[in-house]
Amino acid sequence: MDLPKVLFVCVENACRSQMAEAFLRMAGAGEVHALSAGSRPAGQVNPRATVMMAEVGYDLTAHRSTGLDEIPPGPYQAVVTMGCGDACPNVAAAIREDWNIPDPKEMPTEQFRQVRDQIGRRVRVLLERVRALAEEEAEQVG
Repeated sequence: MDLPKVLFVCVENACRSQMAEAFLRMAGAGEVHALSAGSRPAGQVNPRATVMMAEVGYDLTAHRSTGLDEIPPGPYQAVVTMGCGDACPNVAAAIREDWNIPDPKEMPTEQFRQVRDQIGRRVRVLLERVRALAEEEAEQVG
C-alpha cells in the first residue's frame, strides 16, 4: 500500500513549505510521503531556512524549490496552504487547511525561529490527524 501523501504549498516553495515538509519527514518517517511545492517557485531554498532547520537537526541542502506542475498526482491525504491566498490552487485532499503563517524570509533571526517552531508544532498536530484518518480507512477496508 502506498504511503499517504501530504503536500505543503506556499508561493515560492523556498521557506515555509520547505520547513513543513522537513518537519513531516522527521516526525512521520516511514508513515507518510511529505512533499512541498510553490505556486511561483523561487528556484532555490532560502539559505536562512536551511540554517534554521539545521538547528533542529534537519539538512535542507538536498531540497529544491519546485512548482505545482512537478508534484505527483494524488490522491493526497492532506494539503496545507501557507498564506498564499488566491495563488494557491485547489488540490483535492481528505484534509485541507490554510495555515496563515507569515513568510519569515525578511524577519529577524529570533522571529524566524518562532515561525519555524510554529510550523513544527502544526506539522505534529497534522500528522496525528493523518494517522487517525489512515487508521479509519484501514478499518473500513479490512
